Amino acid sequence: MKKAGLILAGALALGLAGCNGDAQGSSKDGVTGALITAADGKEWLTYGRDYSEQRYSPLTGIGTGNVADLGLAWFADLDTARGQEATPLVIDGKIFTSTAWSKVKAYDARSGELLWDYDPEVPGEWGAYGCCDVVNRGLAAWGDKLFLGTFDGRLVALDRDTGEVAWSRETTDRTKPYTITGAPRVIDGKVLIGNGGAEYGVRGYITAYDANSGDQLWRFYTVPGDPQEEAAEPDYLAKARETWNGEFWKLGGGGTVWDAMAYDPDLDLLYIGVGNGSPWNQSYRSPGGGDNLYLSSIVALKPETGEYVWHYQTTPGETWDFTATQHIMLADLEMDGQQRKVLMQAPKNGYFYVIDRETGELISANNYVPQNWTTGIDMATGRPIENPEARYDKTGKPFVSMPGAGGGHSWHPMAFNPVEGLVYIPAIEAGFPYVPEKDWKPDTARGFNVGVDMGAGAMPPDAAIRQATADSTKGALIAWDPVKQEERWRVQYPGPWNGGLLATAGGLLFQGTAAGNFVAYDAHDGKELWSFPAQTGIVAPPITYELDGEQYVAVLAGWGGIWTLAPGGILSERSGPVRNISRLLVFKLGANGELPPAPPLDRMPLDPPPFRGTKEQVTLGGYNYGRYCGQCHGDAAIGSTVLPDLRRSAVLDNADSWQMIVHDGALADNGMASFAPSIGKEKIEAIRQYVIFRANEDKKLGGLGS
Repeated sequence: MKKAGLILAGALALGLAGCNGDAQGSSKDGVTGALITAADGKEWLTYGRDYSEQRYSPLTGIGTGNVADLGLAWFADLDTARGQEATPLVIDGKIFTSTAWSKVKAYDARSGELLWDYDPEVPGEWGAYGCCDVVNRGLAAWGDKLFLGTFDGRLVALDRDTGEVAWSRETTDRTKPYTITGAPRVIDGKVLIGNGGAEYGVRGYITAYDANSGDQLWRFYTVPGDPQEEAAEPDYLAKARETWNGEFWKLGGGGTVWDAMAYDPDLDLLYIGVGNGSPWNQSYRSPGGGDNLYLSSIVALKPETGEYVWHYQTTPGETWDFTATQHIMLADLEMDGQQRKVLMQAPKNGYFYVIDRETGELISANNYVPQNWTTGIDMATGRPIENPEARYDKTGKPFVSMPGAGGGHSWHPMAFNPVEGLVYIPAIEAGFPYVPEKDWKPDTARGFNVGVDMGAGAMPPDAAIRQATADSTKGALIAWDPVKQEERWRVQYPGPWNGGLLATAGGLLFQGTAAGNFVAYDAHDGKELWSFPAQTGIVAPPITYELDGEQYVAVLAGWGGIWTLAPGGILSERSGPVRNISRLLVFKLGANGELPPAPPLDRMPLDPPPFRGTKEQVTLGGYNYGRYCGQCHGDAAIGSTVLPDLRRSAVLDNADSWQMIVHDGALADNGMASFAPSIGKEKIEAIRQYVIFRANEDKKLGGLGS
């Protein structure tokens, strides 16, 4: 007897084989749509394993009964000590992965021998355009090529055997602060790539390129542009324009497609997730309100032409950075006695959505984490019932939202187990204070263009409030029943930013943690069955593959990403200070490999020069620190272990050296670009005085974030 909500076994993975006229063939002959659709689990051919993006492997060689015998088969040290977020691909006995700074490496999947590597040589100063670390989430494969989106906006095709460049295309306007961190997808020979940069003032879109030639085939914009340049505007954008006000195009608009995609070969529909508004504060972006389509929406397109089919907007009039770019997965669920073709997503706004993927109709929604920005979802309209106080952009008053800008779930992939009928969510429970900024002005050079006073939190609260805030900031692995729209079980973590997920037919669920462990859980009840100390935080999702009858599990380890950098020091109060040691880790049964001893976490002492500045400098410096520095160097100047903690800087007491770095760009090649286009020497000196002041305050408290 089938349990309610059980997916039809293999409906997506096997029943659609041969779509688009592809012969199945072998990956040795080249990756095809049929191979991706009918993936048997022995290889990992695309980002989510198959087009449905369920991240469920049918392999059973490693299961609940023997996972305790899992050991390290081999590891490979990486040369990029920043966040590692990629999903490796496994094709024809080789494992291919991207790393931070958009580098690519190819290994023998059995032995770990490095076969080739590729460096696109992203300019170091481009790092200043990234809201959330210089990460890359993976590659795509088609035919005999691999495809990489680089942090500075290029799409590069590589020969899979040699790593040689087959072609390269600029996918963005390099005069604007676009970035690419997401993995491409390929459908019927069309390479699909989006971009990021909404926090800095850009217009979002997704583009399709010919896999063989690199020729651009179509481009789908997610928000309207300058009306003077849109004489032949398609109908979907003309309708969207009616939901905007003011001269929004001058601020970019946002709506970047920076991560999630999925594809249904049977319906021939591509699904994309659309990001936040630019700026966040809608009163500046679109004075007078409006839904601002297609921000924070799931949009269905025809992949052949980029033609709009339908959309569902999760957060109309987005003003909280509530993106809908989080993981999209497809499944066939039994709901109310009827089989439904559904799309599932747990976006930042805290709600889990089940949507009819043929029509875009909302089937059900419920919050998977605590939230206070709504009183629920109106199922008649599919719209959230907003808490009026949450509209800081209208009230002009601060609002502490749950979830906050970090979301109830970020980019980390979920997983689905069809046997259990459960979706597993790497969830975040954390608030964020939205303080509307009066007289805000955009900065198209280096500024964080959100229209929210990022400097308002420059001074940390007193010890009691800080402790209460830390106690309410948590992470969890949540097993969610998408049919009943309720939590089945959870694993509670002390802090957020735990890794993406992998479910297997062996009854297992694999996840890395912020505390630095790689763990296998029982998919039925969440019982921990095995754990490996990885020496670093793991945020990337694992994969699994099979060679010579042996099943392997692999994961990229390396602490990083926005939660590591921005609230990084404060986060350490929850999960402990975690270093970055970037590696590819590969496991199999019976292996007994060991990592070398972890190096000590050496940090400069918190011993700042005496503060000799003025109160006015602290105020000015705090504001500019929040807008220009905090996203990399930590809230309230409490730095992480990945990028320099400025309170401990060796040049903190040297005004000239400080100016050479911040104003003149002396360390641009290392990612510390010049901020002279945005702030002059007086403000840069005020930032230095602010950091000195903060360092002395924290030294008195015993070294907050140390």
